Amino acid sequence: MTDSSTVVRVRFGRRSQRGLLLGLSLARVCCIGVAVLAVTVGVFLDGASGVAMSAPVWAGAIALAFIRLDGSPLVEALPTATHFLARQIIRQTQFRVSPDRPRPVGTMALPGDAARLRFLLDEPSGAVVVHDAHDATLTVVAQVEHTAYVLLSPDEQARRVAGWGRVLAGLAMSGRCARVQVLEAAAPDSGDGIVGWWKANGTGGSSWSATEYARLMESYAPSAATHRSLIAFSVKGSTVGNWKPGPIKGLDELRREMTAFESALRAAELRLVGWLSDAQLAEVIRSAYDPGASPASRRHSLRTAGPMAIEEDWGHLRHDTGISAVLWIIEWPRIDVPADFLHALVFQPGVRKSLSITATPLAPRQAMREIRRAKVEHVTDAEQRARIGAIADLSDAAELEDVLDRERALLSGHADLRFTGLVTITADTVQELDAAVAQVERAAVQCGCETRRLHGKQAQAFTAAALPLARKVD
Repeated sequence: MTDSSTVVRVRFGRRSQRGLLLGLSLARVCCIGVAVLAVTVGVFLDGASGVAMSAPVWAGAIALAFIRLDGSPLVEALPTATHFLARQIIRQTQFRVSPDRPRPVGTMALPGDAARLRFLLDEPSGAVVVHDAHDATLTVVAQVEHTAYVLLSPDEQARRVAGWGRVLAGLAMSGRCARVQVLEAAAPDSGDGIVGWWKANGTGGSSWSATEYARLMESYAPSAATHRSLIAFSVKGSTVGNWKPGPIKGLDELRREMTAFESALRAAELRLVGWLSDAQLAEVIRSAYDPGASPASRRHSLRTAGPMAIEEDWGHLRHDTGISAVLWIIEWPRIDVPADFLHALVFQPGVRKSLSITATPLAPRQAMREIRRAKVEHVTDAEQRARIGAIADLSDAAELEDVLDRERALLSGHADLRFTGLVTITADTVQELDAAVAQVERAAVQCGCETRRLHGKQAQAFTAAALPLARKVD
């Protein structure tokens, strides 16, 4: 029997629901203020008739504050909707490759704000380095391999989790790391390779083992999938605006971080397959934008690896041979869960998807400022509720305890990381996409997570979630 006390469990802090007043955001409070002002002015001007005449104003303000769209109040979703509509009007939601207008030398063939990315080859390591001059970061991508975590003993699992924690802590405490992205991509596989190998090399016969193995392949080979694990990390590099070809500041620091990262991976017993080269990163990007193409046709360079065409809709993105939707993990499990709690989501069969978890290190001073602000908001909100006689919720106490746990960990010397989880689902048609999204959402619920589709931001979210570039979604 397995000793449950040795099973590694993790805990995530709750997403803050604090606001300016009684949990209401500044925008919602302003809408309520406008409604109250409109009613007051109507009463003073013409009594009940004035209130009726001002109904469009105060009713509209109340609707903006309390009616929800995709889980958010209308007033908070309005900026995103307005920005998407403006981009749609000026045709920024569409992208087509122009063969007669070649890209500048050294830039990546990506749409949107990712078009500013440059790349160069680091000759000592053979890795391709992605340079974002606006964000002042340098990014490299590593491919790693690991043993099946769920098949390990609890003690070994605990040791692996502690090792990975040291990897993240080392990157965060160095002070040079901007973001770390772990990208796990899974694509359905027909299982023909396994079945074909068995037919060519298997002993066959009518023995019990051969019969059971053949039955196992018949049952599970169609639900097989290929997985690829990538880790991208960005370090703070050259200054903003350095677009000129030539040496880029920060490469020496990047090489030192890469060396330290390799040592940390070995200590965590993760095998570094290698740093992705120009051609390898180009193949990853092409497979994301063109999932229906054969592997041989995806052999591009980064100058041509981008999409041929994309069309962004409110809730999905059409690109080359696929249609994708990006989900945001808005809530992580609220209870202590095993370290492999995402197993059902990662290994959901029959769905082409990628799970991206980006960790952004916070400087200790910035983290302490956020903790103090959160504690002040909790105290202020409690006083406001007590003043009007509102009953305190247990969720408020639990959220405050999460803030205090975060402060204790920071004072103990641990690094403070902000995690962002994104899931990209890709299908051939909109109907298949909706079915796959529903399947992934059910799997997320089994993992204790709550997801939400990122409406109005699908193109930017796809770049951040499906490509190993350690990008963020604004």
